[in-house]
Amino acid sequence: MSRRPLIAGNWKMNGLLADAIALAEGVAAKRKSQPDLACDMLVCPPFPLLGAVAAALAGSGVALGAQDCHAKVSGAHTGDTSPALLKDVGCSAVILGHSERRTDHAETDAQVKAKAAAAHAAGLLAIVCIGETLAQRDAGQTIEINKSQLKGSLPEGANADNTVIAYEPVWAIGTGRVATPEQAQEVHAAIRAELVKLIGESEAGKMRILYGGSMKPENAAQLIALPDVDGGLIGGAALKVEDFWAIARNCA
Repeated sequence: MSRRPLIAGNWKMNGLLADAIALAEGVAAKRKSQPDLACDMLVCPPFPLLGAVAAALAGSGVALGAQDCHAKVSGAHTGDTSPALLKDVGCSAVILGHSERRTDHAETDAQVKAKAAAAHAAGLLAIVCIGETLAQRDAGQTIEINKSQLKGSLPEGANADNTVIAYEPVWAIGTGRVATPEQAQEVHAAIRAELVKLIGESEAGKMRILYGGSMKPENAAQLIALPDVDGGLIGGAALKVEDFWAIARNCA
């Protein structure tokens, strides 16, 4: 089944205002130069930069996303941001359950599930992240961990239109290590098989699964060409216009 690839840039906690505007303008210019590129593109800057980046991306075809949201629409939640507000300032997507959130903020599958449901209610695409640590991989738990996180993190009503899965081998994030094509395809195929059980064969066949572990221009083509890899959630390479664009151009 044909799935339109998604190349999503997670800027994490990087960049000041001028940096963000320059980066967004650079990405926007590249996309405008090739509007028929066969993939969707998305950038997710830190919260305070969303407005400036939205303005820089306007009319380019590159979408805006956020790196997290709260599960509530409003209330006494100091430091948090509601999905409704993200939608209001121009976001169309939000990353949820990233391994850094799960590790640094002890986020659970249940919390990710609640946030994803809230994102759906606000009309946002939920990019739900799952992935195993090096210790879990070495213990032979890779498939088990990913299936468990997937089942625990997907809310009722998740489908191919409102949800994307990002497989992030935690041991490959920011380390320079990358899953081999065989390793990546094995896990992506297992995730899709589990999706069949959770949301049905039709939706599972249409849902995009991104690879999120140190994808770079040098390895992007090989990874994106895999049968069950539908693009990438890009970290470090998303902070350089030429690298991010080089990855996107690998989409057939």
